[in-house]
Amino acid sequence: MDIVKVKNKQQKDDAFYVRRVVFVDEQQVPLEIEIDEFDDSAIHFVGYEGKQPVAASRLRFVQGFGKLERICVMKEHRGQSFGKQIIESMEEVIRDYAFDKAKLNAQTHAEAFYVSLGYVTISDPFMDAGIPHVTMVKKL
Repeated sequence: MDIVKVKNKQQKDDAFYVRRVVFVDEQQVPLEIEIDEFDDSAIHFVGYEGKQPVAASRLRFVQGFGKLERICVMKEHRGQSFGKQIIESMEEVIRDYAFDKAKLNAQTHAEAFYVSLGYVTISDPFMDAGIPHVTMVKKL
Protein backbone atom coordinates (compact mmCIF):
# COMPACT_ATOMS: atom_id res chain seq x y z
CA MET A 1 0.00 0.00 0.00
CA ASP A 2 1.21 3.50 -0.84
CA ILE A 3 0.31 6.06 1.85
CA VAL A 4 -0.06 9.69 0.86
CA LYS A 5 -0.27 12.72 3.10
CA VAL A 6 -3.15 14.46 1.32
CA LYS A 7 -2.07 17.42 -0.82
CA ASN A 8 -4.96 17.92 -3.25
CA LYS A 9 -8.73 17.70 -3.61
CA GLN A 10 -8.72 14.29 -5.35
CA GLN A 11 -6.70 12.70 -2.54
CA LYS A 12 -8.97 14.28 0.08
CA ASP A 13 -12.04 13.03 -1.82
CA ASP A 14 -10.47 9.55 -1.88
CA ALA A 15 -9.89 9.66 1.89
CA PHE A 16 -13.49 10.79 2.47
CA TYR A 17 -14.72 8.00 0.17
CA VAL A 18 -12.99 5.34 2.31
CA ARG A 19 -14.32 6.94 5.50
CA ARG A 20 -17.87 7.00 4.08
CA VAL A 21 -17.75 3.34 3.08
CA VAL A 22 -16.32 2.16 6.42
CA PHE A 23 -17.97 4.45 8.96
CA VAL A 24 -21.22 5.58 7.31
CA ASP A 25 -22.16 2.59 5.15
CA GLU A 26 -20.64 -0.27 7.17
CA GLN A 27 -20.90 1.03 10.76
CA GLN A 28 -23.99 3.21 10.30
CA VAL A 29 -22.39 6.41 11.67
CA PRO A 30 -24.45 9.39 10.48
CA LEU A 31 -22.60 11.36 7.77
CA GLU A 32 -23.07 14.62 9.72
CA ILE A 33 -21.08 13.08 12.61
CA GLU A 34 -18.42 11.44 10.43
CA ILE A 35 -17.54 14.56 8.43
CA ASP A 36 -17.09 17.33 10.98
CA GLU A 37 -15.68 20.80 11.59
CA PHE A 38 -12.17 19.42 12.21
CA ASP A 39 -11.78 18.05 8.67
CA ASP A 40 -10.86 21.46 7.27
CA SER A 41 -7.84 21.86 9.56
CA ALA A 42 -6.71 18.23 9.97
CA ILE A 43 -3.87 16.52 8.12
CA HIS A 44 -5.42 13.71 6.07
CA PHE A 45 -3.89 10.45 4.88
CA VAL A 46 -5.04 8.03 2.22
CA GLY A 47 -3.65 4.61 1.37
CA TYR A 48 -3.77 3.26 -2.18
CA GLU A 49 -3.49 -0.20 -3.66
CA GLY A 50 -2.65 0.71 -7.22
CA LYS A 51 -5.01 3.61 -7.92
CA GLN A 52 -7.72 2.36 -5.55
CA PRO A 53 -8.12 4.13 -2.18
CA VAL A 54 -8.31 1.45 0.52
CA ALA A 55 -7.39 3.18 3.81
CA ALA A 56 -7.73 6.62 5.35
CA SER A 57 -7.14 8.63 8.51
CA ARG A 58 -6.67 12.13 9.81
CA LEU A 59 -4.32 13.75 12.30
CA ARG A 60 -4.77 16.76 14.53
CA PHE A 61 -2.62 18.30 17.24
CA VAL A 62 -4.54 18.68 20.50
CA GLN A 63 -3.25 19.47 24.02
CA GLY A 64 0.33 18.37 23.35
CA PHE A 65 -0.63 15.17 21.54
CA GLY A 66 -0.76 14.11 17.94
CA LYS A 67 -4.35 12.85 17.86
CA LEU A 68 -4.96 9.99 15.44
CA GLU A 69 -8.53 9.98 14.16
CA ARG A 70 -10.82 8.34 11.61
CA ILE A 71 -8.45 5.42 11.01
CA CYS A 72 -10.11 2.97 8.65
CA VAL A 73 -9.40 0.25 6.11
CA MET A 74 -11.89 -1.07 3.57
CA LYS A 75 -13.30 -4.42 4.68
CA GLU A 76 -11.82 -6.44 1.79
CA HIS A 77 -8.32 -5.08 2.56
CA ARG A 78 -8.21 -5.76 6.31
CA GLY A 79 -5.70 -8.22 7.75
CA GLN A 80 -2.88 -7.01 5.47
CA SER A 81 -1.21 -4.62 7.96
CA PHE A 82 -2.65 -1.55 6.21
CA GLY A 83 -3.94 -0.14 9.51
CA LYS A 84 -0.50 -0.54 11.07
CA GLN A 85 1.14 1.13 8.06
CA ILE A 86 -1.13 4.18 8.11
CA ILE A 87 -0.66 4.57 11.89
CA GLU A 88 3.13 4.41 11.49
CA SER A 89 2.91 7.12 8.80
CA MET A 90 0.85 9.29 11.14
CA GLU A 91 3.31 8.75 14.01
CA GLU A 92 6.16 9.81 11.71
CA VAL A 93 4.36 13.09 10.95
CA ILE A 94 3.73 13.62 14.67
CA ARG A 95 7.49 13.34 15.25
CA ASP A 96 8.16 15.66 12.30
CA TYR A 97 6.07 18.29 14.10
CA ALA A 98 8.26 17.77 17.22
CA PHE A 99 5.56 16.09 19.30
CA ASP A 100 6.41 12.94 21.25
CA LYS A 101 2.98 11.68 22.31
CA ALA A 102 0.13 10.14 20.32
CA LYS A 103 -3.48 9.76 21.43
CA LEU A 104 -6.54 8.13 19.90
CA ASN A 105 -10.04 7.02 20.72
CA ALA A 106 -10.24 3.38 19.68
CA GLN A 107 -13.36 1.39 19.04
CA THR A 108 -13.23 -1.25 21.78
CA HIS A 109 -13.22 -4.12 19.27
CA ALA A 110 -9.88 -2.73 17.96
CA GLU A 111 -8.28 -2.11 21.37
CA ALA A 112 -6.02 -5.20 21.20
CA PHE A 113 -4.77 -4.07 17.78
CA TYR A 114 -3.66 -0.72 19.20
CA VAL A 115 -2.10 -2.42 22.24
CA SER A 116 -0.01 -4.47 19.80
CA LEU A 117 1.31 -1.16 18.39
CA GLY A 118 2.33 0.13 21.83
CA TYR A 119 -0.79 2.08 22.85
CA VAL A 120 -2.01 2.01 26.45
CA THR A 121 -5.65 2.40 27.47
CA ILE A 122 -6.23 5.35 29.82
CA SER A 123 -10.03 5.52 30.02
CA ASP A 124 -13.08 3.49 30.79
CA PRO A 125 -15.24 2.64 27.79
CA PHE A 126 -17.46 5.45 26.49
CA MET A 127 -19.89 5.82 23.62
CA ASP A 128 -19.07 7.84 20.51
CA ALA A 129 -21.43 7.81 17.51
CA GLY A 130 -23.23 4.87 19.15
CA ILE A 131 -20.04 2.76 19.24
CA PRO A 132 -18.06 1.88 22.42
CA HIS A 133 -14.58 3.46 22.52
CA VAL A 134 -11.60 3.85 24.87
CA THR A 135 -8.91 6.54 24.91
CA MET A 136 -5.37 5.27 24.34
CA VAL A 137 -1.94 6.95 24.37
CA LYS A 138 1.60 6.15 23.25
CA LYS A 139 4.95 7.80 23.92
CA LEU A 140 6.81 8.14 20.61
